[in-house]
Amino acid sequence: MDLRQMEYLVALADEQQFTRAAALCGVSQSGLSAAIRGLEDELGTALFARTTRRVEPTEAGLALLPHARTMLAQAAAGRDAVVRATHALSGRLRVGAEQCLGVVDVPTLLERFRRRYPQVDIAFDQAGSHELVNRVRAGELDVAFVATTEHLASMPRTALGVRPVVLLVPPDHGLASATVEWTQLEDADFIDFHESWGVRSLNDAACAAHGVRRRVRCTVNDIHTLLDLVQRGLGIALVPQHIATKPQAAGLVTVRLPAASTPQWEVSVVTRAGEVSPAPRLLELLDAEQVPAA
Repeated sequence: MDLRQMEYLVALADEQQFTRAAALCGVSQSGLSAAIRGLEDELGTALFARTTRRVEPTEAGLALLPHARTMLAQAAAGRDAVVRATHALSGRLRVGAEQCLGVVDVPTLLERFRRRYPQVDIAFDQAGSHELVNRVRAGELDVAFVATTEHLASMPRTALGVRPVVLLVPPDHGLASATVEWTQLEDADFIDFHESWGVRSLNDAACAAHGVRRRVRCTVNDIHTLLDLVQRGLGIALVPQHIATKPQAAGLVTVRLPAASTPQWEVSVVTRAGEVSPAPRLLELLDAEQVPAA
């Protein structure tokens, strides 16, 4: 067993899909699959149960998973110790992020950065993506993790991952089925995020493009509140796919939109062009470690 195999194991267990896990690890799908098969051959047992739709850890895979996470954490701590001993970096790093981005775990990334560069003062703020983009452009933030591709102009940007948008409804709702057509959303009551959130403008644009008139009855700034309101039957919600897998969404029905027209929610990290700050070191760490979401 080596660290690369452990990285692939953790990514596949988290993503439950070879394509997304390979993208997260920066490797081809065939390369990741071959590494997992090699690990299974070495251990003499299957670590994942594979179906046409998803990949799930077996009992053996679940037993190995915490040890894999420990190995990766210890290796990361060792690298941080070396960098800390050989590189002095100070100053202030101002970071912003939208809530629950899924494809990147920002708190874990900041923890790694703090361990590696303890003399840097970190300031972190959480807000909607459109607000964060404006604050980076105004010089109020050095780096922001956002879920929008709008109004970025020439801002330096690195795409981190994409998730499809799905519909969340209560189990007794009339749209609680495997799939829906856009026309079925006409005049439905919706729970959605504030206009500053990237997913709100994505939803608005998608509905407008398909001629869907909808009523946004409740506007929120918190994912858990949105899920709670849907649970209580106050409306339905269009959300990135990973939100539908949160424990707070248990009991809700995830409904797929037409495959050819499903909106794609994209997460990026943006910085201010020409800005002198510790931000490049944060991006180097992100690129080197490919921090997965928990």
